[in-house]
Amino acid sequence: MRSGRHARALAVCAILCLNCSQHSSGESPDPSDAAPDWVQVAEQTDFTPRDSCGELVFGDRLWLLGGWVNSFEDPPRDVWSSGDGQQWTRVTESAAWKHSDFPMTLAFKDRMWVMGGWHGGRLDHASASNAVWSSVDGAHWTQETDAAGWSPRMAAGAVVFQDRMWILGGVQKYYFGDDNDLRNDVWSSADGVHWQQATSSAPWSPRAYLGAVALGDKLYVFGGGNYLPNFQVLNDVWSSPDGVHWKQETDQALWSPRIWFSAAVYRDRMWILGGWSNKPHWNWNDVWYSRDGQDWTEFKTESIWAKRHEHSTYVFQDKLWVVGGHAAPLCNNVWQLDIPRDWFRSD
Repeated sequence: MRSGRHARALAVCAILCLNCSQHSSGESPDPSDAAPDWVQVAEQTDFTPRDSCGELVFGDRLWLLGGWVNSFEDPPRDVWSSGDGQQWTRVTESAAWKHSDFPMTLAFKDRMWVMGGWHGGRLDHASASNAVWSSVDGAHWTQETDAAGWSPRMAAGAVVFQDRMWILGGVQKYYFGDDNDLRNDVWSSADGVHWQQATSSAPWSPRAYLGAVALGDKLYVFGGGNYLPNFQVLNDVWSSPDGVHWKQETDQALWSPRIWFSAAVYRDRMWILGGWSNKPHWNWNDVWYSRDGQDWTEFKTESIWAKRHEHSTYVFQDKLWVVGGHAAPLCNNVWQLDIPRDWFRSD
């Protein structure tokens, strides 16, 4: 949710941040162990509060790239990194790429990658990109191609799988498009330059703001939808061994349909964290996990970060991290969750 969109909703979100909803769960942890809890690592950081950033782990550091501050100015192009989540270093104030709102970012083959994204907010010169950039240090960037095989887009799924980078779905226009701008094509590349289309139309519905992860020998796509002009949210889950052939694991996961959430793989499970929906009209701060995309369990904790969307999530130093996002207002705090390797009960 961005400033100037739903001011009343932001006020409601601020009130709702006081409580975290609790839902049913499936898989059980080991009851003999104390439940892990979220810990706030930093209340504020040196980078400006923001959401919709690029995020990745590279060189044993957390990286935060670009993002969104408001819809009536160009997005920031700064790059920040941290070795502990507390102290952040600005690596560059203005990276070579400019489409830094909702970019697709990955760490792959000893480089950081920035792909696609949106530039210009609601301004007349706004545009999406299909350029691909890489860097070994976050300061110096090489444009691998100015036009990848997939169409210009933002908010697609991005994942490393089978030693290739994958782009799944997304949307070609942000504020000014229609349903025809949503994508459900799937592409992959071994070098960021040459892209191969796995399918032009996957069986899952066209969508942006989705979760995409690789777990075991499968790709997974779940949730997402669209914001404008026709709001839609989903909570279905799909899997594929190759990006071509897809199986629907469930048409309705236990977590509420949403967009603008984050996803990760941690402790051999896929995770979904936070997000936003219009029905009900608020941010979320629930956390769910699954081993197979079918059976989902809510991870309940005593402490939790404020309800938010478009936060950055990392798996770093064997912990799960949440950084920044839109918590009504934008924030730049840092949280971590440390779950012992043997905490989940074995089947």
